[in-house]
Amino acid sequence: MILVLLVSLGVALCFTGVPAKVKRGLKEVFSPKLVIVAADEKDIYRQATARIRGEMEEKYERDIAALKKSLEDSKKQGPEPKEPSLGAPESELGGVTDVRKLRSGIPFKTEVKMEKGGIASRERVDEASYTASYQLSFRLPAPAKTLVELEASNPSLSKILPGLPALVESAEVSNWFTKIYEEKAARIRRDANSLNELLTKHNLYDCETILHLRSSSGRRVFFMQSEMDVVSDGSDGDRLPAMPDEIINSPNYQPFTSYAWTKKTPTVNPMIAGWEARLKAAEKELNSSGTTAVRKTWLRDRIQYLKRGIADLKGRSFLIADYDPFIVIPVNILGSSDAFAPKVGDYAVILYGDKLYPSIVGDGGPTYKVGEASLRVAREVNPKSSSYSRPVSDLKISYIVFPGSRDAERGPPDYEKWRQRCFELLGDIGGLGEGYQLFQWIDLLPKPPPPPTLQLPDASPVLTPPPASNDPEKSAPQP
Repeated sequence: MILVLLVSLGVALCFTGVPAKVKRGLKEVFSPKLVIVAADEKDIYRQATARIRGEMEEKYERDIAALKKSLEDSKKQGPEPKEPSLGAPESELGGVTDVRKLRSGIPFKTEVKMEKGGIASRERVDEASYTASYQLSFRLPAPAKTLVELEASNPSLSKILPGLPALVESAEVSNWFTKIYEEKAARIRRDANSLNELLTKHNLYDCETILHLRSSSGRRVFFMQSEMDVVSDGSDGDRLPAMPDEIINSPNYQPFTSYAWTKKTPTVNPMIAGWEARLKAAEKELNSSGTTAVRKTWLRDRIQYLKRGIADLKGRSFLIADYDPFIVIPVNILGSSDAFAPKVGDYAVILYGDKLYPSIVGDGGPTYKVGEASLRVAREVNPKSSSYSRPVSDLKISYIVFPGSRDAERGPPDYEKWRQRCFELLGDIGGLGEGYQLFQWIDLLPKPPPPPTLQLPDASPVLTPPPASNDPEKSAPQP
């Protein structure tokens, strides 16, 4: 009776909505899940702080070197008393005292006005008798947003990307364009009283546009036109176990990039030696009786920073700007929740002239500056590029980034995989024009020498004839 009851109940359930719900539940359980990769905020924060620290320490080293040189020069020259003379021409002062020669490249106009005043004792106490003022003026640029404006930087854009004209018609100017220039303006206001520390005119106008594009298939595109500066950071003991001493011992070289992955081999990162040497020197200075309290506070922070960096170098690998093709995006964009904002690892295509270079977003940069790529990309764009020489100063580089395209797991660069993936993503927005193709990167990393081959003796036996015998019975053939 129980069995009959259960069968009857099962038949009744078939005429309800339960089987459909069970089917949907099973489908949800076994269907593939969309992988969502969270932004690695620790990597972005670490890279940003490392860059700031590197810039500060570089300036500190320059100031210390200048101070030492000044003291050495004063010792060599010694004091030379001179007789004061009326009407003698003033001595030539340092170049920074002439405001017309600002290194920021800003034209500086001067005008001296002279009026008749009262007696000297009154003019001395009048604040308005001897004054100077200056007004800093700059214009915030408008973004390029039409195809005509975009092709002013590269007339071949529509030929290379035939789907671009339709995308531009419905494009939206990114809020990041406005935010970047607001950041530049705030920086200029902050540094307005330090003329030689002002943002250069070149770095003020480094972004032509940032557009949000969306294809008919829903593919999002972060489209930016800018220049190309050079980044030369990164290290990976697995792929490059030896680096030049000048890099290992440089306090300014950053061995990290925001794109990182777990080490694959026990090979030691070569940058660890330099960091451990700096850690030892910092600990020695901290324990010195002559170190001031302010300096000790700075040293304690530095020691913690060096220890964290060494632990990171022991456990993870990073991109190498000298060998790997990648671009740099401001850190505030990388950490944003904006659906159009690129993230670390997203695929990107760099377009210059009629060349298209596949790459990824590999690092984070300053919030007030755009248009940076690895030294490997820079040298391919312009063979004369170096860490101190940008490949392209004009705003003629188009950066096409595909938000949300990054892989679920990070690993060592696979250039051919990157090329294929970028080709597929370009296909989502109309593909490439006839006659154009993606550049093919070649792995230039030095390869370890092959192990020596073991020379084995010849396996075939050597037959030695038996010694001759005078005995006829022994020399006769055996049956």
